[in-house]
Order: sequence, then C-alpha cells, then structure tokens
Amino acid sequence: MNLAELGKFLHTRRARITPAEVGLIGGSRRRVPGLRREEVAQLAGTSVDYYIELERGSGARPSAQVLAAVARALRLDGDERDHLFVLAGRTALAGHATAAHVQPAMLALLDRLDSTPARIITDLHETLAQNRLATALIGPPTGGSYIARWFADPASRSIYPEQDHPHHTRVLVHDLRAAVARRGHDAEAMEMVVRLRRTSEEFAALWDTGDVAVRRGDRKRIIHPELGIIDIHCQNLFSEDGRQRLQFYTAPPGSPAVEQLRLLSAIGVQTLTEPSFR
Repeated sequence: MNLAELGKFLHTRRARITPAEVGLIGGSRRRVPGLRREEVAQLAGTSVDYYIELERGSGARPSAQVLAAVARALRLDGDERDHLFVLAGRTALAGHATAAHVQPAMLALLDRLDSTPARIITDLHETLAQNRLATALIGPPTGGSYIARWFADPASRSIYPEQDHPHHTRVLVHDLRAAVARRGHDAEAMEMVVRLRRTSEEFAALWDTGDVAVRRGDRKRIIHPELGIIDIHCQNLFSEDGRQRLQFYTAPPGSPAVEQLRLLSAIGVQTLTEPSFR
C-alpha cells in the first residue's frame, strides 16, 4: 500500500480529463485543465473532503467499492484501474471490472453521438459516461446506482411527471431482477437488493411479485426547467454480456420534441444549476 503515490496518481488522472468528456459544465474561470476535486467526488458519489484526503495521501485506506467508483469517474482503463488497486493495497472486486469500465467500442460510439442525448450506464443503472446533450436533458451524472436513489431519495423522481412514477418504478425493479439473474446473483447486486428490501416497502412489494423484464426501450416524459415536458423515445444498445448499455434519446418524427431537442442543443447546460436530474 502506498497512499502517497495513490494521491499523486489520482491527481494526474484528474488533470487529463476535461469537464466536457464527462458531461459537466466547463466554465471560463478554470485556472488549470482537467476536473476539479469536487467534480470527481460528485461523479464517484463520495464526499469532497474524503476525495481531498485521497489525493493528499492521508486518511483511511479506501475500500474496493470506493476505488471502483473513483476509477469509473476518472475513466481509467483496465491497466490504470489495476494500478489504482495495487497502490491502495486492495484486490479488485471479482467480476466487477466488466460493468465498472466503459467498453472501448461503446465509448467510441458515444463520442460520435453529438446531436442526440446519450450516455453509457451499467445494468445496475450507474452512469459511466454521458455526452453534453445528455447533461442538458437529464442533468450532470451522479455516483452510484440510480435505482438505489429512486427508492431512497424522492427528489430523484422529480424529472418525471408524478403520474409516470408508478410506471418507472415497476420498470426499474423488473430490469434489476433481470440484471441480478444475469450476474449470477453476485455480491454487489444481491447487496443492493437486500438493502432496498430493508429500506423500501415499495421496492419489497414489487420485488416479491417475481416480475422480470429487460428495459430495452421506453417512452419517457422528461421535465426540463426551460422547455417543459419533453416526450421522447429512450432506446438501449447492449454490450455482449449485457452489463453495459448505450442509452440514447430520440424525438418521434413530427412531434414537438423534435424542436425541443433542437432548442436543447442551443440552450446546453448553461441554465442547469442543481444536479437533480436523471
């Protein structure tokens, strides 16, 4: 374990990433290139103080789960991720690397989708990467699983009209059941299920129905602070193992959403002040 070298390594990886690469607002007052420490903390789902300690090489040794989240936030490749774990004196989570790191082919495709909102998520609905238009539509990426936030934080549902919440709740639970089975009921997925069953009666009731359905596509109504309700299609392209998906949003031909997405491209992320979207 070498926490001092770990801190230096995190600093160099952070400095090479632009805010645009991870769907964040760049701004004009940046004194140095790369992400700020608070932005990495946001992407990884950790506190800013904790991440600052990591870069300083101080504090407690980070867990494997925290390291995996930081690796995702910094878009480390496989060798870099392994090096991160070695510096922290940790063994990589078995079976986690497949879902934790953006597959190169998917990332290459995402980088070419500059005219439609798109992002890459895991089968547990963790955002790995997203483009500028996705940030403008659904807000900055946040760490951790959106399924967990959906049941733990009512504010996370505010992007959708209230009458649509029951539909999205069912879809998320059914999709999670498919993911858990596909993973062979691994520790990460089962821990999420146990935690959600314990903390959410709503989740427990739906989980106990046994219903399952992979979320391949859906019609979504998204509330945008400037453009109102945007009624669009959400489609998914899956990786070969099913543990990552490229999710993109398109407007039905001839619908008002065509013009709304055009305006979204012009508005960008300048009016977004709170990371409450999804």
